[in-house]
Amino acid sequence: MECPFCNPDPVRMRLSNDHGIALRDGFPISPGHTLVIPKLHVLCLFDLPEDTQQSLWALVAVVRSKLSEEFHPDGFNIGLNDGEAAGQTIMHAHIHVIPRFQGDVPDPKGGIRWIIPTKARYWK
Repeated sequence: MECPFCNPDPVRMRLSNDHGIALRDGFPISPGHTLVIPKLHVLCLFDLPEDTQQSLWALVAVVRSKLSEEFHPDGFNIGLNDGEAAGQTIMHAHIHVIPRFQGDVPDPKGGIRWIIPTKARYWK
């Protein structure tokens, strides 16, 4: 099966730098949900050289800034699924930049901890 991130749809592309591209998620969680993807095909972000990782995180910062200007979110979830056990479905490393808005869920407290709902409410 061909990797969808190695030959992405140019319509979805938003930004790029020497080591990565940013494109809108094909199945967005919220308006503006964007992926930052290394140009080099690797399974895990941490398989990349340190300078490439730094370049990708710099692109994440630019994407976040642009999404703030365009969508005016109240917050962000930024992260990655590293491996099948963590929910990775496309086996090409990528970072999610997800704008969040007041009221998009009843109670956002705990953020990514809701991956395992029984562990989310640690503040009880």
